[in-house]
Amino acid sequence: MSRATCARLAALSLVWGSVFLWIKIAGYGFSPVQMVLIRLALGAAVILALGCAKGLRLPKSPSVWGHLTVAALLGNAVPWTLYAQGEIAGSSSVAAVVNGSAPIWTLAAALLLGQEKRVSGVRAGGVLLGLGGTALIASPWNAASTGTGWSLLCFVLGSISFGAGFAYMGKFLVGKGIPPLVLAGGQLGAATVLLLAAFPFLGLRAVTWRTDSVISVLVLGVVCTGFAALLNFELIIKDGPAVASTVTYLMTAVAVVLGAVVLREPLGWTVWLGAVAVLAATGLLRRRPQHAVHSTGGGPVVASKSETPGMYGGVTRAFRGRTRFPWK
Repeated sequence: MSRATCARLAALSLVWGSVFLWIKIAGYGFSPVQMVLIRLALGAAVILALGCAKGLRLPKSPSVWGHLTVAALLGNAVPWTLYAQGEIAGSSSVAAVVNGSAPIWTLAAALLLGQEKRVSGVRAGGVLLGLGGTALIASPWNAASTGTGWSLLCFVLGSISFGAGFAYMGKFLVGKGIPPLVLAGGQLGAATVLLLAAFPFLGLRAVTWRTDSVISVLVLGVVCTGFAALLNFELIIKDGPAVASTVTYLMTAVAVVLGAVVLREPLGWTVWLGAVAVLAATGLLRRRPQHAVHSTGGGPVVASKSETPGMYGGVTRAFRGRTRFPWK
């Protein structure tokens, strides 16, 4: 890879890999709903402002907004809140590792929605390996390293919600001719409305005004949710989805290192072994049949229905035909 490619890949990996660190620190001052609401609003503002500058307009179809609302619930509102809740007592490193299991749940949801008719032996092996890795991370004898059982449950349920959100977007919103910035901005906007509706019931806890928490929630919204989307755009356009998909592996490593160095989180051997298993499973699940990848001269065209390179949001086909990519 060129130096420019490495720089883009490193920048996006650092930004997305730091998400779990910022969530942990923001949680010192804000409740999960407060944190996620601010993050969503800031991220939506950045993406919608960019779309407006490019002359794009939000969709008018009620059915599209209905699907965007479901995708926002599954891919943003529920999992982001669950991860924020889990990190109150749990480890940011463990949260990042469990998040890597999202492709397993995407495949399961795709099967339920009829997007996938069958699963190859390799991908079935990936599912079993990923489930085994998740079980290792959640091992009850390793509670000192992984956190409370409630935290682990939040992380796992959050990953399941992510996977369902990916699959839902793939079935109902991808390939409809909607520009990716519009999809991303609309989804984050819908998620913001959902959190506003929940705020009177779940978000009225008094805020502890700490400088580190305020900075963290601002970074989460503006940088990790808003501008990270632009980095992802540039990486996919200039370097292709194959390079962009490696962000998942790198960001997990970044998150674990940041948790250990900045937060001094302990990690037992089961977490390390489980992390290796989950990342290996992700690699197996992303293997595509040979006929699903074609050359266009400018880069690969990916037509796999369940590929989910990344985290935090929906997927869409936009560039170079049917390329899919995530929104963090």
